[in-house]
Amino acid sequence: MKGKTKMMIAAIVVIMAGIYYYAAIPAINIHSSETWFFIMVFLVILAVLYLGRKKMNRYEIKENKVVKVFLGVVVVLGAVYLLGTLLSSPVVNAKKYQKLMTVKEGEFAKDVEELSFDKIPLLDKDTAALLGDRKMGSMVDMVSQFEADDIYSQINYKGNPVRVTPLKYANLIKWFTNQGEGIPSYIRINMANQSTELVKLKQGMKYTTSDHFNRNIYRHLRFAHPTYIYGELSFEIDENGDPYWIAPVKKFNIGLFGGETVGKVVICNAVTGKTKTYDVGNVPQWVDRVYSADLLVNLFDYYGTLKHGFFNSVLSQKDCLETTDGYNYLALNDDVWMYTGVTSVNGDQSNVGFVLANQRTMETKYYKVEGATESSAMSSAEGQVQNLKYQATFPLLLNIAGEPTYFVALKDDAGLVKKYAMVNVQKYQIVAIGDSVSQCQENYNELLLKNGVKEQEKDTRKEEEVSGKITKIAQAVLNGNSHYYLMLENSDAIYDVSVADIIDVIRCELGEQVTVTYKEDKDVNTVTKLNTGKDAKEKTASDKEEADAQE
Repeated sequence: MKGKTKMMIAAIVVIMAGIYYYAAIPAINIHSSETWFFIMVFLVILAVLYLGRKKMNRYEIKENKVVKVFLGVVVVLGAVYLLGTLLSSPVVNAKKYQKLMTVKEGEFAKDVEELSFDKIPLLDKDTAALLGDRKMGSMVDMVSQFEADDIYSQINYKGNPVRVTPLKYANLIKWFTNQGEGIPSYIRINMANQSTELVKLKQGMKYTTSDHFNRNIYRHLRFAHPTYIYGELSFEIDENGDPYWIAPVKKFNIGLFGGETVGKVVICNAVTGKTKTYDVGNVPQWVDRVYSADLLVNLFDYYGTLKHGFFNSVLSQKDCLETTDGYNYLALNDDVWMYTGVTSVNGDQSNVGFVLANQRTMETKYYKVEGATESSAMSSAEGQVQNLKYQATFPLLLNIAGEPTYFVALKDDAGLVKKYAMVNVQKYQIVAIGDSVSQCQENYNELLLKNGVKEQEKDTRKEEEVSGKITKIAQAVLNGNSHYYLMLENSDAIYDVSVADIIDVIRCELGEQVTVTYKEDKDVNTVTKLNTGKDAKEKTASDKEEADAQE
């Protein structure tokens, strides 16, 4: 009878431990705090069951050797855990923490090239989520069964900044009725032109955050690698548009629990569930998010505050730098870089520089550029449209005309982008507003010239001349100004004539003989002088006579 009771108790303990493991899916790893707590809680449960079976009074409990062993082991484990936590902390390892991230000083104008408008991510995550929800609302065949997940990872896809997120089951019943086919689509949003696509897959995704039991992506990864301590998962697509989960594996470089970075990366196919593990230095190029933005911020804060030891970072705070509140992302050279400002720990209202950190390689560059904090730039932008009560998004750092510039989107109460603002980092009283990015940049460049930050570039192009009959003519309005575009016979060149500068262009017709004086440009030649009708014929005739005379 006693043997059966012991077996029953043992079975209950094993079942309880199994249920806990399946539900909590802790890593079985000496560096995991969850492992230590699991062992200690497990021992306490065993002790309670033992006491319940023995039915001892408090005096017997004090003298019982088995209870003393249980208690002793728990105390020892607790003491080792606390000691390990202390010995792993920055208090005794300030120099090691300060060297976790290698930071190089960069040259802003050289490292951060001016981006074309179709490469600038204009939307933040909240606006992307609104567009994703609108797209789902238009998909009548899916909206009753699925919802857009709230992941919206920002990545580079075929040279464009995009956010991607999978769909998720609307509820438990919808999961039960659809889990056989899996989740059929994901949402892809171009952050530059705001186009939103619902990408349908040939086979549904079987491993997602909204799946249950063994197909839940967290549980699937845990069972694939029971000892791995995973960081923040991200959802990405490769260059073929196939969906994957990117799971960084934490590496602890200092003691038992300290100095967290990334040592490996597990890439899991969201459709098939197949996983492949890479060393952090060998991750495929298409992967963009290995190091989370929060981890990079923490590592730079260690670098900036612990230069003279831990106690200096708390007391005198000499030469201590820290990141500002908030960050954004910048696409450079087919990688995603985390951007954030850097200010002194003393809490002044200006930045002493900013930092860019590569989310795939952890390459980090610091730029000494004194200027406004991001919050100050946001306030400056909002002040320009205070009558409209628009809210500014967290700035994106851009190179505009060689100047470090905060680019801010201004949203209405519905969360939709209505205007754009550019704020000079070093002279944040220079604020330009525009309904479009191009208009905003034009206004910003005018302010740079007006305030002496930038000098008017000299036009070194030589004027050239050509004559011929007009074969094509088209009219357009650019930034409120009328322009005519001409093409002449026997030429593929396009000539841009501003009506404000050359009013006679409105008289031009197809087949008319003209002579244009122009300056060559990459796409469209700029016309500085136009001779039409009789003047053009006389000009052409005189040119011919001159040529004949030279012969």
